[in-house]
Amino acid sequence: MSAYLTFENISMEFPGVKALDQMSFSADKGEVVAFLGENGAGKSTLLKILNGDYHPTKGRVRIGGREVSFSSPNDAIAAGVSVIYQERQLASFLSIAENIFIGNMPKKGILIDFGELNRKAKAIIEEFGLSVSPAERVKDISVAYQQMVEIMKAYSRNADIICFDEPTAPLTDAEIPILFRIIRKLKKMNKVIIYVSHRMNELFQIADRVIVFKDGKFVADKKMTETDEPELIRLMVGRDLGDVFQSLKRNKKQGEVVLEMNRVTTDRIKEVSLQVHAGEILGLSGLAGAGRTETARAVFGADPMVSGEMFLDGQAYRPKSPRDAMDHGIALCPEDRKLEGLALIRSVKENIDVSILNRLTRAGFVDEKKEAEFIRQSIEDFSIKTPSPEQKTLYLSGGNQQKIILARWLAIRPKLVIFDEPTKGIDVGAKAEIYQMICDTAGSGAAVILISSELPEVIGLSDRILVMKEGRVRGEILQKDATEALVLSYAMMSEMEREETNAEK
Repeated sequence: MSAYLTFENISMEFPGVKALDQMSFSADKGEVVAFLGENGAGKSTLLKILNGDYHPTKGRVRIGGREVSFSSPNDAIAAGVSVIYQERQLASFLSIAENIFIGNMPKKGILIDFGELNRKAKAIIEEFGLSVSPAERVKDISVAYQQMVEIMKAYSRNADIICFDEPTAPLTDAEIPILFRIIRKLKKMNKVIIYVSHRMNELFQIADRVIVFKDGKFVADKKMTETDEPELIRLMVGRDLGDVFQSLKRNKKQGEVVLEMNRVTTDRIKEVSLQVHAGEILGLSGLAGAGRTETARAVFGADPMVSGEMFLDGQAYRPKSPRDAMDHGIALCPEDRKLEGLALIRSVKENIDVSILNRLTRAGFVDEKKEAEFIRQSIEDFSIKTPSPEQKTLYLSGGNQQKIILARWLAIRPKLVIFDEPTKGIDVGAKAEIYQMICDTAGSGAAVILISSELPEVIGLSDRILVMKEGRVRGEILQKDATEALVLSYAMMSEMEREETNAEK
């Protein structure tokens, strides 16, 4: 008997880019099939073909043995396909119930039956084990709960094929088990589950099989019980990365204090004090909502100080705006690169040179020869994979988009660079490149503040780690003493609990 979902020789070409090349494999009901590959390997492109966003250049998709071709996502939904993307597609001013059943509202005559709507939504919310009201507006709930609303929306449609694209990216560690419980429930209901994630440990928890992509091509189809992480990394990147942190070329020479914060308080952080030196990588760790990004926003002039003081190179520093911070030599690579870091519809060239146009201009006109050489060198130095400098940034992988942000900021030769979740949504191969770029930034003499939710990352890269909780710095750990258990103890325990634990030891 043939599988329920089959891709046959799927190819997809964009101008200058072959995103998929003769991709063939299948998935059946009652199994979770993971997609794994570097950014730009073709995973999201295949999902968009299945969802009716793209039409393949060549090849066929079969569902239940029947060839299908969708003109729009609505066609895919009608055929029992739901794709849940990283970028949420919700109506923020409508209620949770309205979002779950949007396009399929229960009615009395021509009017929406809000009583029935809320009753049906409440039943699904209870199945998910969530503590929210169906009447709450989506804009008033957390990002993690918004992601759950997307999943409940797909669940309500009774789709036979449900695809998850990096579903845990906005979720906390406490919320991920809820998602996995729902996926296992869907699996028992005989659904086809496609699961895309860069978090390797998740795949071993939830997937039955993994399809490995590389450069738009099928590489391997592996049962999770018959493979391991090193093999999957070799398959997806074409090489053995070894211990990526041990192989980094690190800066060993630190200079004077570049930034000092002394009891800085904003609306979001409380009496934060820290120092970071030239050539040093200072890690900020903590759970979601601990105040790490909010500390970066204070330094970058995005959130005004209520009290406290900051010094930059020993001089009083109180930024009025991000522009003011930039003029003082401070760069911020934001957590949400698509929303806050890039103009996605603009070219690679425009996104890189926007920070130094004044240096490329003579008598009010851009020196095109000088600009072209600068862009060529930036693309080469940062290993940005693009068919041309004129390519729209929208069509590049997450890793290459992040490299564009790095190239832009480092061109201004900053004295302080803040990296906020620099490898979020980036595959392991590109991560290794980004890690070395962060170390090179410190090696150039700049001070670096690194914010990361991945404990191995913040421990592996930082010279010192400050752990935050509830808007305050709770502890400082040197790299030689740093362990995941110690970082978590500061992030999760109260002062009293930590003292009791240390006393027991």
